[in-house]
Amino acid sequence: MALSAADLPALYTLLVNSMSQDESVRKPAEAALSQSENRPGFCSCLMEVITAKDLVSQVDIRLMASVYFKNSINRGISSEEKQHLKQKLLSHLREENNQIAQMLAVLISKIARFDYPREWPELFSFLAQQLQSADVLTSHRIFMILFRTLKELSTKRLTADQRTFAEISSHLFEFCWRLWQSDIQTILHGFSTISQSYGSSAVEQHHDDLYLTCERWLFCLKIICQLVISGFQSDAKCIQEIRPVKEVSPVLLNAAQSFLPYYTSFQSRHPKFWDFIKKACTKLMKVLVAIQQRHPYSFGDTCVLQPVLNFCLNKITDPEPDVLSFAQFVIKCMVMVKSVLECKEYKPSLTGRVMDENSVTLEQMKKNNSNAVAGVLTSLLPKERIVLLCSVLIRRYFVLNSSDLEEWYENSEAFHHEQDMVQWTEKLRPCAEALYIVLFENHSQLLAPIVVSILQEAMNGCPTSVTEITPGLLLKDAAYGAAAYVYYELSNYLSFKDWFDGALSLELSNDHPNMRIIHRKVALILGQWVSEIKNDTKRPVYCALIRLLQDKDLSVRLAACRSLCLHVEDASFSEKDFSDLLPVCWVSCFNLVKEVQEFDSKVQVLNLISVLLGHVNEVIPYANNLMQFFQMVWEESSGESLLQIQLLIALRNFVVALGYQSPSCYAMLLPILQKGIDINGPDELNLLEDSMLLWEATISHAPTMVPQLLAYFPCLVEILERNFDQLQVAVDITEGYIILGGREFLSMHASSVARLLDLIVGNVNDRGLLSTLPVIDILIQCFPTEVPPLISSTLQKLVVICLCGGDDKDPSKTAVKASSAAILARIWVMNTNYLVQLTSESSLSSLLQQTGVAIEDNILLCLVDIWLDKVDNVSSHQKKTFGLALSIILTLRLPQVLDKLDQILSVCTSVILGGTDDLSEEVSSGDTMSSSRIHGEDSLPSKELRRRQIKLSDPINQLSLENSVRENLQTCSALHGESFNSAMARMHPAAFAQLKQALKML
Repeated sequence: MALSAADLPALYTLLVNSMSQDESVRKPAEAALSQSENRPGFCSCLMEVITAKDLVSQVDIRLMASVYFKNSINRGISSEEKQHLKQKLLSHLREENNQIAQMLAVLISKIARFDYPREWPELFSFLAQQLQSADVLTSHRIFMILFRTLKELSTKRLTADQRTFAEISSHLFEFCWRLWQSDIQTILHGFSTISQSYGSSAVEQHHDDLYLTCERWLFCLKIICQLVISGFQSDAKCIQEIRPVKEVSPVLLNAAQSFLPYYTSFQSRHPKFWDFIKKACTKLMKVLVAIQQRHPYSFGDTCVLQPVLNFCLNKITDPEPDVLSFAQFVIKCMVMVKSVLECKEYKPSLTGRVMDENSVTLEQMKKNNSNAVAGVLTSLLPKERIVLLCSVLIRRYFVLNSSDLEEWYENSEAFHHEQDMVQWTEKLRPCAEALYIVLFENHSQLLAPIVVSILQEAMNGCPTSVTEITPGLLLKDAAYGAAAYVYYELSNYLSFKDWFDGALSLELSNDHPNMRIIHRKVALILGQWVSEIKNDTKRPVYCALIRLLQDKDLSVRLAACRSLCLHVEDASFSEKDFSDLLPVCWVSCFNLVKEVQEFDSKVQVLNLISVLLGHVNEVIPYANNLMQFFQMVWEESSGESLLQIQLLIALRNFVVALGYQSPSCYAMLLPILQKGIDINGPDELNLLEDSMLLWEATISHAPTMVPQLLAYFPCLVEILERNFDQLQVAVDITEGYIILGGREFLSMHASSVARLLDLIVGNVNDRGLLSTLPVIDILIQCFPTEVPPLISSTLQKLVVICLCGGDDKDPSKTAVKASSAAILARIWVMNTNYLVQLTSESSLSSLLQQTGVAIEDNILLCLVDIWLDKVDNVSSHQKKTFGLALSIILTLRLPQVLDKLDQILSVCTSVILGGTDDLSEEVSSGDTMSSSRIHGEDSLPSKELRRRQIKLSDPINQLSLENSVRENLQTCSALHGESFNSAMARMHPAAFAQLKQALKML
């Protein structure tokens, strides 16, 4: 039943109660509101609450109503009610409360996403009309609506939607641009007046209107950005000049230049306007970067690129004192320079400029444009300016300042993450480092000697014995960082061995507390230069990193932790040089995890432990300590799914490293595994993938099946019933259970196995089937009598797969059909009576009819055709299975057998003469995991070794195809008499000679 005005008091009460701290009041109210969401009139009633004049002061209630309104927009409001809501929303433009106004703008944008332009064509024309006579507040609200709506529409990616947005852009751009230019003049005039008339009451009363104009100007700026970015196709694709880029960009730059002088003067006197200056200047640079990235060629014109790049470079290399204190603005200038330097459209083409303009292709136009912009960049960045920029980045922006050092001393762990893991666009030093790396990549030959020169200067100016925090020591720290970041080029100019022996190793022998600054950077260098650390230097570097891992400063230890990871993962890692350091390394890692507080730190240390477990062999002596450590981390990581994921990865490597001794950790491991594979657990979405990989590793390396592991198997069915995201590892786990659990597993989980296979076959793609079919094959091999009746539904699907067409031009379908046919052939050889029963069941005939497969002949004879047809698409072992199956067909009392006699004998002959001793391709069914370490033939077998043993003991290997064909030919002759002789006489003499050779009848 529809809600009406009479329901408003009850709805108001529910909204009030839904915000109650008392759960007994809040929960029923939330439930009642949830039930009302689909009722007609619900949104209309909410709109009345939002706009009610007597509720103006109750902002929280109105906000809650607007949230419910927003969440109900997608729930199918009737067109009549929606029309009423649109009118109501547009009649309430002058909302005084800013939070409510923002929510109303969001509501209009959400409706516009679905209704504009078809069902709300007048939206923009109405808003534009209202702007003509609007006061400052109303115009501010209208621009807020325009911004939200354009932002929503710009995210629609269909071609028709983008065309619609381009039309909006063409209509709105000129108006918004003129208003924006007018507003900036008003704002600058207002700022001039304020700065000259501080304390005047006549000026103070105009501050609110001026601030609203400032905010409107910001909205207008964001709208202009959206119109230029989303209203035009990127000129990198269309190679057409985007006129607004040239018109807008220089003016945006001038606006930033005009605002900057007020940054310092407003800081203490007018904090509200100072905050606006910060927003405006950073937003202007952000818009310029966005335009450059969207329309690189138009931006690359001399009238745009030259003033913008000059301005940014000057602000970086020679900033005014007030700009230097405005870190966020300098960051935006660096981002702009970096964006230009790494823009692929600005890279000169090696093929030269195309001179014949009458036949210029799109690609040639791109090359011409790229060469033109590259020429502009060359003139803007002469060698002297590049060297200056590089030097300034290192000497000014890389150098730690007093506030950095204070942060470090107060909390070294937080400082490490602030410097090491922060988003590079958020902090000045990481941004400078990112710009430096791009600059160096573009001009490595020019800058490499410069960087080495700065490094030598810094090292000479601050010997290793210096411990005072002097400008020289801080410059050395900066120079070390510069050398670390571009190791790949500097190695041609700087010998790491000489550097390490002559300076870096000596730095580490100085234990003064102030040396933490240098020690942290040395740790970084040792990790970054890993590829240049050769055999004779590996051992001392490993010792240095272990020493740094024991440093008193957490920042140094965490830096060493990451660098040690890089060394252990390196392809040339020398375990021989590292093995005796392992005991100290493990203890240092355990201690570090106990001391650090931050989540990222624990993940970093756990990652090192995981990497060590994956790359070193000497793990067993430290197994008990590692188990205690893992148990502690798991207990302390509740709710921290990223940390738990890292722990699961480490546990998997631990199990692999323990190999056949892995049961020693089951007391710690299995409870963790059980929680990870529980699909009803709170962290199931985050932990399931890594938990299943751990499960697979546990099964693969278990010497025997234990009751706890055996009991987990039904969880696998529950997981696959949800989706097939983890199909491959699920198949590997299933194979592990079959190989390890044997008859005990089958007797306990027969129904689960049947359910799982029935779930997979027929519901996954060909790739999924190809990974599953070998598991079905090994299951039937191990239990030829028990399994076929158990999985009859799955086998019927395999028959359908075999008898369906459509695989002629699809290799994957051919492979699926061939593998399915091989499984059925195995059953025919090992449990002949069952396949006769299966192919005669009415349910199979019905299934074939449902799938559109027309069967005119005996189903078994149809399978014979498949065996004959697909024999060249299978492995040598499967060929023998086909041959044995076909030889048994000779014993059937069916006249059609004689029609196929020639083909059957031809296949059997080729299989016998071709040999079937290649078992290497049969070893793996889909064991793509790297967890299968084989510990040797004399140890307890891993899954891999057990699989090999099962394959070697396959009854198919024990049977002689030659004897089978010989004996069954005699049976066929006795069954068919003269007809058999006639069929044999029709054989080609050469084929008959080969048959005699194969059967040794010569």
